[in-house]
Amino acid sequence: MSKPLNDGPVAAKAVEPAETPHWKRDFPIRWEEDHYVTRRELAKFLTLGSGTIAAATVGVALLGDRLRPSGPMPPLRIDGAEGLARGASLLFRYPSEEDPCILVRLENDRLAAYSQVCTHLSCAVVHRPGSRELDCPCHEGHFDCIDGRPNSGPPTRRLPRILLNETLNGTYAVGVEV
Repeated sequence: MSKPLNDGPVAAKAVEPAETPHWKRDFPIRWEEDHYVTRRELAKFLTLGSGTIAAATVGVALLGDRLRPSGPMPPLRIDGAEGLARGASLLFRYPSEEDPCILVRLENDRLAAYSQVCTHLSCAVVHRPGSRELDCPCHEGHFDCIDGRPNSGPPTRRLPRILLNETLNGTYAVGVEV
């Protein structure tokens, strides 16, 4: 037969209170006053936040369409375009004073004009005399002078083309092709 483990009544041991850890004294937390966020409240917050952001995006898109000028852009005479030598360039602003552009006379005596704002990070592109490229000095991007497409570097989109109309009275910028 096996012998029972306890032969008599079990005496209760006095449990001494353990000393409070140092971190609990430094950072006391009152658990009964703590505010819990339920899953339902979190899901509600995320849904309302996402809906607000989506509505703001639609609002900005609609507002942007209303603020964009509609109809044909007014023609602007580009002074000095007639006397521009082959391989040279000229800076002008179109359609407003805040929009820098560059005009280049190509080797075949044809004129090409583009927005001077790089499509990568909006640095100003420049033309070296005699070169077939427009260069972005900020990140070493290069655009072709003939069609405005990027040849190398970070830019992936072509430069917006400025539409030109050459007449006997001069060269005019008449629109922007994005």
